[in-house]
Amino acid sequence: MPKMKTHSSLKDRFKITGTGKVKRYKAYRNHLLSHKSARQKRVLATQPNMAQGDVRRLQQQLANLK
Repeated sequence: MPKMKTHSSLKDRFKITGTGKVKRYKAYRNHLLSHKSARQKRVLATQPNMAQGDVRRLQQQLANLK
C-alpha cells in the first residue's frame, strides 16, 4: 500500500501546537507593507488558532504534520 503523505503546501502554512490545536497565518502580511500602519502590521503578525470546523476539513492532509 502507498504511504499517506502530508500535503506539502500545508507544512509551511500551518503549525500544530503542543495541545494539538492548529495555528494559521493571517493574510495581507507578505508585501506592500510600507503603506500599512505599524499597528496593522503588528496585528497581522499574530497567529490565531484555526476554527474547529476548518481543522476537521484539513485533518487528512495534516495527518503526518507534527
